[in-house]
Amino acid sequence: MINIIVNILNHKKSDNNERQNYGIACGILGIFLNIILFSMKFIIGSISNSIAITADAFNNLSDAGSSIITLVGFALSGLKPDLEHPFGHGRFEYVSGLIVSLLIILMGFELFINSIKKIVTPTAITYSNILIYVLIISITVKLYMAYYNNKVGKKIESATIKAAVIDSLSDSIATSLVLIATIINHLSTINIDGYAGLIVAAFILKSGYQSAQETISPLLGQPPKKEFVDKINKIIASHPQIIGIHDLIVHDYGPYRTMVSLHAEVPSSGDILTMHDIINDAEEELKQILNCDAIIHMDPVIINDKQANKTKAEIIAKLKAIDERISIHDFRIIKGNKRPKIFFDVVIPYDFEDDDDVILQKINDLIKDINPNFSTYIGIDRS
Repeated sequence: MINIIVNILNHKKSDNNERQNYGIACGILGIFLNIILFSMKFIIGSISNSIAITADAFNNLSDAGSSIITLVGFALSGLKPDLEHPFGHGRFEYVSGLIVSLLIILMGFELFINSIKKIVTPTAITYSNILIYVLIISITVKLYMAYYNNKVGKKIESATIKAAVIDSLSDSIATSLVLIATIINHLSTINIDGYAGLIVAAFILKSGYQSAQETISPLLGQPPKKEFVDKINKIIASHPQIIGIHDLIVHDYGPYRTMVSLHAEVPSSGDILTMHDIINDAEEELKQILNCDAIIHMDPVIINDKQANKTKAEIIAKLKAIDERISIHDFRIIKGNKRPKIFFDVVIPYDFEDDDDVILQKINDLIKDINPNFSTYIGIDRS
């Protein structure tokens, strides 16, 4: 059914964007199916006097609202860059995902309160075969929604659609609990409707929290995936004139709207025009292969100074003894009239306990052990 909707959108839209069309198609189908489920459950829940079924119905209604937001989010994320938003509108997808997550959490709290009330003042559930049929249909539909959202989420790499998978699976589990509670009440007259509602609320709250995590991280700024960084390193390494890279930053302006900036070290003895062409080639390869805009800053480094290389190796060895993850870059020594000056940046893990001042003091002490005459100029990067 998703492919049918996507084909219709492809036919109607001149500026075809397959990823956007898949997101909109998921939103349309989600609205349709959730409204049907809400209508059936609300009617059956009202007739049977079941708070769990009625609450589950309103959960489906909130899911329909979530699907509307998903649809709008994908539609807006496809807008072209403009003067106010030169990097496009891709983050609308993350914003819509966050709103969906907040709605899920709000519905979970509402259901939690109503379930507590139902436990305090329980009312009998009116059993009927059609009630059971509706719940089974609902579970089946939600599993189908999880299936197609999972396929689309993997296909277009969308956190918003992947959140819908979690929500649909949670809904199917929640409705299964309602079904079990209804059958138990019918067979034994034990009313666990309110308790089932509490469990449903817990599933809804959990799915809302997980969905929020998926969308807040890219909005706040998260580290790039290791696979993406490995691809960048592989592309840069294909240019043997580039000695190494550092200060790699990946800016995420929405799915497939990525900007990469990094510093590339090149031999200071190389021809500057030749090195510049190599850097340009690397930028173009990153753009073509990884579909990103890349900006590379060229850092010339001295590679034939035996004394500088020896000092650098000694410093690295001492730093690795402190923490294997520590590294340095932009290393150079300037031999002044009075005291030689040593320059470099040290990369420290974020979870390293010492603050910057303590780290600098430790590094200066290490360098004094190597050569007490050095004047040090050290910058600290956290990675």
